[in-house]
Amino acid sequence: MDLPTDRRPTPTRSHLRVDADLGRLAEVRRFVRARLAAAAAPDDCVDDLVQAVDEAATNAINHGYRGDAGWLGLDIELIDDRCVVTLEDAATPFDPTLVPEPDLSVPPMSRRPGGMGVHLIREATDSVAYRPRPGGGNILTMIRSLGSGRKEG
Repeated sequence: MDLPTDRRPTPTRSHLRVDADLGRLAEVRRFVRARLAAAAAPDDCVDDLVQAVDEAATNAINHGYRGDAGWLGLDIELIDDRCVVTLEDAATPFDPTLVPEPDLSVPPMSRRPGGMGVHLIREATDSVAYRPRPGGGNILTMIRSLGSGRKEG
C-alpha cells in the first residue's frame, strides 16, 4: 500500500547500538517507535516492527550470546513507503530463515514454551533476510511496508 505523496519519508537512516542485555530492550523498542512515529507510520505498522525487532533482539541476547557480554546494532532506514530494519550482532551465527514454520494445528497450551519468535518475526514483516556478519556474528534484515494493514506478502 502506497502512502500519500505528502506522507512519504525521504530516505533516512538511524542507528542505535546497545549492550546485549535484556534490560536494554525497552530502549530498543522506544527507538523503533520514535523512528516510525517520525515517519508518520500507522500504528499497526509500528506495532508489527516493534514486535519483530524485540523478538529478534531477544533471540540474539538469549540464544546467540547465551549470557556472554556482547552488543546489538540496529539500523532503521526509511525508503519510500518501506522501513528496512537491520539487526547486527557478533553472537554465535544463526540463520532464522532456516527455521521451519511451527505446527499451528497444535493448541498453544499443548506446545512447549518458546519457539514462536521467528514465526512472529515473519508474520510482522513483509520479508526477512539473513547473512553472516564478516568477522563473525549475524546480520538480520527485516522489511515492512509503512502502509496500514497486515504485511504485503
